[in-house]
This record gives sequence, structure tokens and C-alpha cells, in this order.
Amino acid sequence: MTYENLRVHRSEGVGWLEYRRAPRNAFDWGMLREVPVALYELLDAEDVRVIVFASAIDGWFSSGADLKTFQGMTPEDVGAWVTTCHSLVRQMRAATKPLLAAIHGTAVGGGLEIVLHCDVRFAAAAAKLGQPEVNIGFIPPVGGTQALARLLGRPRALRLLYEGGLVSAQEALAIGLVDIVVPDEDLRGRVTEYAVALTRKPATTLAAIRRCVTEGLETSMEAGLQIEYDAAVALGRNPNFAEGVNAFLAKRAPEWK
Repeated sequence: MTYENLRVHRSEGVGWLEYRRAPRNAFDWGMLREVPVALYELLDAEDVRVIVFASAIDGWFSSGADLKTFQGMTPEDVGAWVTTCHSLVRQMRAATKPLLAAIHGTAVGGGLEIVLHCDVRFAAAAAKLGQPEVNIGFIPPVGGTQALARLLGRPRALRLLYEGGLVSAQEALAIGLVDIVVPDEDLRGRVTEYAVALTRKPATTLAAIRRCVTEGLETSMEAGLQIEYDAAVALGRNPNFAEGVNAFLAKRAPEWK
């Protein structure tokens, strides 16, 4: 499929979903609606095992929502925008493939919020990140209030949202907003290396791990144990489990199905 605001491509089992709306990857209705379509495409592709969110524009990951789109919005329009955002959040949470982020340049607002729902976030050393919605009398509507509280804890999430400023990649790493910081010139290479390594893991097991952690985090310990039990039993029926055990004992590389 051809996208107006995104660049979508695949290589070595990795699918790349890259923001590409000049000049700063500001989200309008068209761009917001394209992201879930592109994500569905990559989730359905048999040759894609891992998905990376990135930007195709130098210096900018995303400036968030295009405020011209917000100008003149009715409450009903705002509700439709947030509903669309939340649908994407649910899609990402239910994904059966690892989701990674490669963040460079300035990353703020909704474009950053989207990748808060990824599993591992890489950031270039010079990246600047933030949620400035308070400065226009709004809140992060792409599940940002919920994701930040879970990632950072309540006090740090509130401070980031209250202040509405930018933090450096190093500060983001220290508070848990990103997971790995690398030199700017190494960002793509490091993310690719990590993603390709994940493609060599059994897809069924990666999906089970993602489901156990994502769903288990939202429930009680007892309910989480049930999710883990169900996933373990299902994996026990999968030929990859026997193959993994046999390969380990035979000291050979496994051949995943």
C-alpha cells in the first residue's frame, strides 16, 4: 500500500513504520489514520517478525499534533480524535510481534506518545523528548497519561506532564522514558541489530511473553498467574518447545517453526 505520510518497508524480517510528513512529522487526521493501517499491514505480513517505529525526517521524530487540525475543533471532534488515538493504543497493546522505537531529534506530543506503547525504546544521544500538551490546555490523548504513569511511576509522570518541557535523552534514560541511548550515527544500526536478533527467536514465544507482561501488568497477581499458566500450556503444545529443549541438549542451534 502507498502512504502519504509514512514510509513503510521491510528488511531481514524487520518492518519499519516511519513517520514522513514534512517538515516536522506533525499529525493531522490523514497521518493519524494511516498509522494503524500501516501497523496492521506489518502485523499481518508473514515475512515481518519485529516492527520498528521511526522517522524518515532528519532532526525530527515528531512535533506531535498539527495544531491547525485542532483549531476550531468541537468537543465532538475532540472525542473522535481521542477515540482514534485510543483505538491505535489498543491495537499496539494487542500486537503479537515485538514493537521497537528508534527516536531521534525532537520527539514530543502524540508522535512520542505512540511509541510509549512499544516494548523497547532506543534514543539517539541528541534526542529531546517531552509532552507539552499542558501548554495548550490539553492532555496527552494517545494513552499518554496511562503509559507514563506505568513507565515512570506517578510522581515522575505528573512532573513531566505538569511542567510540559523537554528532557534530554540521558534524562529520559534515567527516568525510564527510554531504554537505550546510543550515539546519533549508530541509532539505525543498533536498532536493526537488536531487531534482527529478535527475529531469530521463536515468534510464538515472543508473542506469549508480550501478552503475559502486557495483560498481567493490568490485573491482579492471581489473574496474571492464570495468564502465564495458559500461555505456558499453549507453548507446551507447540513444536518449538520440544525443538528448543532438544537443540539445547544436543548443543546445536534450534530450527524454529
